[in-house]
Amino acid sequence: MEGQFLIYGLIGIAVLFLFTKLLKWPIKILINGIVGVVILYVVNFIIAKLKLLGINLNFSLAINPITALIAGFFGVPGVIVLIIIGAFL
Repeated sequence: MEGQFLIYGLIGIAVLFLFTKLLKWPIKILINGIVGVVILYVVNFIIAKLKLLGINLNFSLAINPITALIAGFFGVPGVIVLIIIGAFL
């Protein structure tokens, strides 16, 4: 009886280990996407405040999955590239 609990425990630990390894990348992508959305929102908020001060930049950054992941993965340099691309397009 105690041998069965040991086997079940080892199987449970192995399944938990595999489960955490398989979910590592999707959770990281999700967190990076959320951080990207927050960064893009802050940039759009700053652009809107500049319009109130009389500085009209005439663009805003779209918040969609692609731009959110770019901003999440690359951080501030990714947002700067998105701003440059948005300014030229």
